[in-house]
Amino acid sequence: MDIILTTLQVLLLIEILVVTLSYSMCWYEYANSNPLLMAERFRPRSLWLALSLITQEIFFNYLTLLLIPLGLWSPRKQPHVKGETPILLLHGLFNNRASWFWFKWSLRRRGFRNLVTINLSSYHNEEALTEQVAKRVDELRHSQNVERVHLIGHSMGGIIARNYLQLRGGQDKVERCVFLGTPHAGSKLTPFALSPLSNALVPNSEFLKRLASAEFPAQVKLFNIYSSKDNIVLPAASAHLATIDNVILDRIGHTGLLYRRKSIEAVAAALGSV
Repeated sequence: MDIILTTLQVLLLIEILVVTLSYSMCWYEYANSNPLLMAERFRPRSLWLALSLITQEIFFNYLTLLLIPLGLWSPRKQPHVKGETPILLLHGLFNNRASWFWFKWSLRRRGFRNLVTINLSSYHNEEALTEQVAKRVDELRHSQNVERVHLIGHSMGGIIARNYLQLRGGQDKVERCVFLGTPHAGSKLTPFALSPLSNALVPNSEFLKRLASAEFPAQVKLFNIYSSKDNIVLPAASAHLATIDNVILDRIGHTGLLYRRKSIEAVAAALGSV
């Protein structure tokens, strides 16, 4: 029991450190991008906002971390709802299918029941993960006898979805795709990620340049949702896509996008009615 408690305490301290440092780097980036922010940085309202963001994100990160063991194995039976387009959820870096637990529950309450998750390794490159997604999409199409599926990609999952749609021929197999907190132009924090994917997500990487130069498929309905206070996509403008519909949220951290009602409602609106 003492070992378990010590481990939980260590994990909490790590989350506190990671979130605080990431938001400190966001503060540094924003303060240097706009001199007017300097005069506001130590006012009570600004300090309260910073404390609120850090506290929320620590809670959501810690909860998501504790859930990881639950996502290490695949469920015996994935949902199959006749007449409803399957929705494949693609998680972010260093997470697994368990990170969607609250998001899935919230979407089910809104009428979406055909929700399918997948585990994507954080230690393979973008092409290997895209191949895995392509295989899962085909499995869903054949097992459920449908032509197309919906994709929701959080963070790295959105980048994999883009690669599948724009460069790997998946455009005829997807009806709607929702990007959630996706670093479309990379993130300045990526060099800290010890993963083969970090090379692809560095701003101005060759992979991101290929995505940026490729056209979005006209037959797929695309939606982009992100937060102006994202602590992982740095700067937050890297999550913006100029050529499609954007929903810009506020006062939500990167992991918080998986839990906060505003982001879940935005995704539900993008998916439309069932």
